[in-house]
Amino acid sequence: MNTSSGRHRRHDNDEVPPVGAPGTEDVLQPDESSDSLGTPRHAASATTRPSPWNRRRDRAAAALIAVVALTAALLVWAFSDSHATSQETSAEPPALPPAPDTVPATLTELWQAPSPATPVPVSEGASVVTGAGGEVAGRDPLTGDVRWHYTRDLELCTVAGAWSRALAVYRKDTGCSEVTQLDPGTGRRTAQRNGDAELGTRLVSDDGHVTATGQHLLNTWRNDLVKSLEYGQVYAPIQPDRQPRTGCTYGTVAAAASRVGVIEHCPDETGARLTVVKAVGKEADTPEEEFTALLPGRSAQLVAMTPNDLAVMLPEQQELLLFDSDGTQRAVYPLDLPTTDLQREPEGGVVPTAQGTENVYWFTGSRTMALSQADLRPQWTLNDTLGPGTVFAGQYVVPINGGLAVLDETTGTTIRTVGVDRGAYRGPVELAAAGPVLLEQRGGTVVALR
Repeated sequence: MNTSSGRHRRHDNDEVPPVGAPGTEDVLQPDESSDSLGTPRHAASATTRPSPWNRRRDRAAAALIAVVALTAALLVWAFSDSHATSQETSAEPPALPPAPDTVPATLTELWQAPSPATPVPVSEGASVVTGAGGEVAGRDPLTGDVRWHYTRDLELCTVAGAWSRALAVYRKDTGCSEVTQLDPGTGRRTAQRNGDAELGTRLVSDDGHVTATGQHLLNTWRNDLVKSLEYGQVYAPIQPDRQPRTGCTYGTVAAAASRVGVIEHCPDETGARLTVVKAVGKEADTPEEEFTALLPGRSAQLVAMTPNDLAVMLPEQQELLLFDSDGTQRAVYPLDLPTTDLQREPEGGVVPTAQGTENVYWFTGSRTMALSQADLRPQWTLNDTLGPGTVFAGQYVVPINGGLAVLDETTGTTIRTVGVDRGAYRGPVELAAAGPVLLEQRGGTVVALR
């Protein structure tokens, strides 16, 4: 077989022609060191040695390596968080119309959406954020249309608003360990971390930190989701004996001014314990206590917390205790509450409260009590309510059976009522406002009214 140049290239099935045959002048024999013209053997070999990739077994090996590499890459992608995430962002929404000067005389339902992951309506910027299944959605407050969504193949534990961001906590394995921060206007992911929050967790925030509640461990993160505090039963402690007490379980939690307050129930102690720690410790797993105080009853709830004061309910004694920021008890007030309210255990370790212009509003289970923002002293109580209320259209409104009560914050006097048709729903109602829209959280559903 001759090439176009008249030179012979050997193939696996070619027969070797006799030495000296036409076309074999520059082919070396196994026992030769040079050709008949004196050309060194290595020079001739360099021009005639076949590429190893021309051999069938080498090509097969290369193909096998490529298949293995591609399969590995596909497996990594298939089981990665990116593959399990669906995200659609949007442009910044337009500004909302302003709220009316006063609460309207009538309110009509605009839309409703399932949102069991939001304990209270989440209104941030010009969006309402809902959470159901594995999807967090940013909605137009006026229409309920979904502008953006962030969806994981995991179940949501809770969704909350803080620092003009939406925070979504997802369940992984046996806990609520994946935390994602989203821009409420666009749905863009702004931060993410893995934590160790427990099932049933709620998020409690102040101006700079958020704390995930739990019965055995509290997790606190900065507003960029960098962990700043672990309090309690740390899952994988770097060093032991960094926690002030062991074996305790936790009840209600509150936060204010970069401090976290918690009710503890510790073994071999005669009463519940009120503890306040800094939101940022020496190390994340080394809490710094501001104060801790043993309470006179085994049952207690941390109702409210401000930069200077704390309010604690003692159900057995039917009392409200007030503490200064250094842990000094300064006042005790009797409580006239039904037994069902006193024995009520807040979901997720968070007592239902809301901020008004003048007061902090505490929903006890059947009534709303106003506590002064100045020092948390009780001001007045409105009976037969469904939630703590919110500021809407420059006035304070509280949900009641059949509608809303518009209140005078100073005296608690009902200025007027507004009818709202809630159908067959009879449970608690949490409120929030989004411009001219009033939002109601009715169980696992968010309803918009205007």
